[in-house]
Amino acid sequence: MQLTFWGVRGSTPTPLPSHLGAGGNTTCLEVRSAKGVIIIDAGSGVTQLGRCLQAEFGYPAIELHFLMTHFHWDHIQGLPYFAPLYSPGSRITFYSTRPADELQSFLEGQMKAPYYPVDFDSTPSLKTYMHIGEPLCAFGMTIHPFPLNHPQGATGYRVECEGAVITHASDLEHGDAKLDRTLREYAQNADILVYDAQYTPVEYTSHVGWGHSTWLEAAKVASDCKVKRLVLFHHDPRHDDRTLEKILKDARQH
Repeated sequence: MQLTFWGVRGSTPTPLPSHLGAGGNTTCLEVRSAKGVIIIDAGSGVTQLGRCLQAEFGYPAIELHFLMTHFHWDHIQGLPYFAPLYSPGSRITFYSTRPADELQSFLEGQMKAPYYPVDFDSTPSLKTYMHIGEPLCAFGMTIHPFPLNHPQGATGYRVECEGAVITHASDLEHGDAKLDRTLREYAQNADILVYDAQYTPVEYTSHVGWGHSTWLEAAKVASDCKVKRLVLFHHDPRHDDRTLEKILKDARQH
């Protein structure tokens, strides 16, 4: 598998020179096998991904799968500008742990008048909406969904392919004993763990209940689960590159 980060910020994009070392776009990840492409979330980073996919595959038939963690705006705001959405040859399947009709309604909602001039359902791509409850097999990858502690709910994903494992765990807040155990189960022995680290431990004390975690908790989970590589993710828009370098140093020490 090949993992590419197209957006790593939480809450809002940060197109500032001081923030571009880590990247200023909101959540979007591309997981690619030899057989196809899976996209996790459609934050502002999905816009550039869409352009690159069309440059690579052209406008004829392209098949893509989206795994949606949840529907807060920073995780869907790039979708109206996703180029394959407007290609008649594109076949795009959206997956969520919410019912399929809710999933469709959520994605269509942000493009209804007066918010956007083009309705989501009028774009020419072929779109399918699927509930994911059990493990899903797509493009030679097996995807296991699991629940995360986040306001209004969110879903993490463990992706397995030919012995390699990527676990994506964002957005989440630690502290729910049952969900913390579930997370550790799905992160166990992962080659890569992508973990919500929006806050420092000091910042977290004034953000309890906001639905996000810390670099320290990320390091603990990675250690507990024998993860090979930890990737800190969903960076606070206030954190510039200098702050993230300090966070990275602290996390490595743990």
